[in-house]
Amino acid sequence: MPEKLKKGLLIFAGTTFTAIGIIGIFVPILPTTPFLLLAAACYLRSSRRLYNWLLNNRFFGAYVRNYLDGRGMPRKIKIATILLLWITIACSIIFAVQALVIRVILLVVAVGVTVHIMLIKTTPKDQNQNRVSDR
Repeated sequence: MPEKLKKGLLIFAGTTFTAIGIIGIFVPILPTTPFLLLAAACYLRSSRRLYNWLLNNRFFGAYVRNYLDGRGMPRKIKIATILLLWITIACSIIFAVQALVIRVILLVVAVGVTVHIMLIKTTPKDQNQNRVSDR
């Protein structure tokens, strides 16, 4: 594959993953950090400028930096994220889904995401200020 085509495809993929990651900030069951990490990996291999832009973006750069640096996430964000996740899943199960199989899948996803969030390191209080973190 020609290098220019490969670079273009990686930039396209990185931009797509960035967009999905941004959507994930607002949609509780869609993870943010994995998509932003995929975007970072694509940008790292194709465009140092876009990689630096992603890591230094004031709105979501901290998601990637916190993860890459192993800083974790603040306790308040963990609690808010888990509450929002379970409220959204419960509303979906009660009001939007009739199929038992889908309800079970939603519950399994909620449990999995909750476990994942709980396993993420909790940042000390002095690191909580001015940090955006992942849910």
